[in-house]
Amino acid sequence: MANATTPPGPTRFKLLKLILIVLFAIVVLVGLTIIIIWLTIKHKKLVYYIDNGSIHNYNLSNASHLNATYNFILIAHNPNKRVSIYNDKVDVDVMYVDETIARGNIDPFYQQKRSTTSFKLDLASHDVPLPDHIARDLKVERSLGRVELDVKLKVRVRFKVGVWKSRHCHMKVSCEHIILHFSSSSKVFQRTKCDVDF
Repeated sequence: MANATTPPGPTRFKLLKLILIVLFAIVVLVGLTIIIIWLTIKHKKLVYYIDNGSIHNYNLSNASHLNATYNFILIAHNPNKRVSIYNDKVDVDVMYVDETIARGNIDPFYQQKRSTTSFKLDLASHDVPLPDHIARDLKVERSLGRVELDVKLKVRVRFKVGVWKSRHCHMKVSCEHIILHFSSSSKVFQRTKCDVDF
């Protein structure tokens, strides 16, 4: 008498169905985790501003070559209560109109949740050649006793939420229309808020 065997079809179908349910649940959980992390990071933008600034040793030669030193106090504030930030690379440019007149960098730093970090930036123009029209504009501003500059940062950052760390992303910080006075008169420096963009 032949032994009765259970057809393999239904068992395989149940196993396949179980695997698909588990995979679907994993995808949903991963998706929800990514959305929660994204919303956490996106919720509050980082805050940057220039708190003080001055210009020294200014000299614009007849050949339109610029020498000067620029001192800024940069404030970086992380308003988030769950997100901390690794600032792994920070490049700084000082701009006059569209011309870069000084470059520098800030050492990598870690910013804790709800913390504020202050930096003293000392940057310089060393014999920087300027186009004639830029040099003319700069001479006019010098005659008025002040100059308007922009400070721009390119930052390579990672975010940390709990034990999770994001991949690197690039952040741009633009501090525009910073007025620096050539004389140390009673002119009060106007704090400049920066625009932060990812």
